[in-house]
Amino acid sequence: MIDILNLALPYFGLIFIGFACGKAKALPEAGLAWMNFFLLYVSLPALFFRILAKTPFEELNNLPFVIATTSATALAFTLSAGMGRLMGRLSLRDTTMAGLSGGYGNIGYMGPGLALATLGAKAAVPVALIFCFDSILLFSLVPLLMAVSSGKGQPLGPTIVSVVKQIVFHPLIVAGYCGTFAAAFHLHPPVAIDNTLQFLQGAAAPVALFALGVTVALRPFSRVPWEVPGIILVKLVLHPLIVFGLLMLLGPFVPEWSATAILMASLPPALNVFVIARQYDAWIEAASAAVLLGTFVSVVTLTSVMWMLKTGQIVLP
Repeated sequence: MIDILNLALPYFGLIFIGFACGKAKALPEAGLAWMNFFLLYVSLPALFFRILAKTPFEELNNLPFVIATTSATALAFTLSAGMGRLMGRLSLRDTTMAGLSGGYGNIGYMGPGLALATLGAKAAVPVALIFCFDSILLFSLVPLLMAVSSGKGQPLGPTIVSVVKQIVFHPLIVAGYCGTFAAAFHLHPPVAIDNTLQFLQGAAAPVALFALGVTVALRPFSRVPWEVPGIILVKLVLHPLIVFGLLMLLGPFVPEWSATAILMASLPPALNVFVIARQYDAWIEAASAAVLLGTFVSVVTLTSVMWMLKTGQIVLP
């Protein structure tokens, strides 16, 4: 257990250092803009490109794994949305944000670094696949539901075109298919460029975790809505269980892939949940509460999952 704590606590430690700095220093939130730009457009794309480009193309073609993990995310989204609708009597717009909170884990900021540190290099490919297909699912579903529920009579065609553009040109998705293309055709960047990408890749996890802590600290809320604890339960407990069940149904898989899927499903609600809630002006305070409380509770739940995976307490499908 000490080994797991030594592995997990530096990750949570960086989040809490960022949280403490955000609370202690009254710096404007605008100061995070360049840090978030660096993560989204520079460092994380370098990480995903190098992961995929150095992977044998045959390993990327694993449709049962994609179906299992993406279906689990869709089910977690649906359960959370239903819970928000019933417990909080939410509107369709707020219900969509509640579903996003229960289905969209911190697969960008926390996922890659934590999975690679816990499970080794073999976790790289499943991490990339989970990120790409979960992002495609959620970045498609949420804008469409918000357009339908806006009450402004927005035409569906332009909305679909806009959603497709957001997905196709999302920097992490672009890095994903560029890396897949490089793997398929055995393309290798020059040594100087690859070393630069490796340097950027190394910055992804620490910068992301610190930025996450600062941003959570700047998300004030006055109360915890009734539906939030249930949604956190879905995200941190039910989502990993759903993944485990679907892996058993559609497997067997390589143990490292199964472990990666369970670990990624155990991550707390993504910081982007709050960003998207604010973008659509829906469920904002509750989204802030879900991200903050989910991150704190995951110190226990996520560490427990890591311990069970490392010690073989979970019989992997």
